Amino acid sequence: QVQLVESGGGSVQAGGSLRLTCAASGTIVSKNAMGWYRQAPGKQRELVAAFSSGGRTNYADSVKGRFTISRDNAKNTVYLQMNSLKPEDTAVYYCNALIGGVHDAWGQGTQVTVSS
Repeated sequence: QVQLVESGGGSVQAGGSLRLTCAASGTIVSKNAMGWYRQAPGKQRELVAAFSSGGRTNYADSVKGRFTISRDNAKNTVYLQMNSLKPEDTAVYYCNALIGGVHDAWGQGTQVTVSS
């Protein structure tokens, strides 16, 4: 069973930076679509940034130019570098893997809080 463990969340002031880490069990990072989602209170979970299985990246318009997704296949790890954070980035951030293009695996989430 795939396990995804997020870390790196925390509280920062607007304009600050955080780097989220998603450590995956097994060699899944290089073979599957991987991404970061977030869910703010009272809102639906939304895509933040993702790799397709072919390695192309996709970003939500609200984070383009501020967030960067990257991965280290040797470490089975996906990162989300978040710069110029805004209060509206406050949410629980989840790591996702789409295993074989069919099965969704989720981490437990990590809280990001940005104060103005």
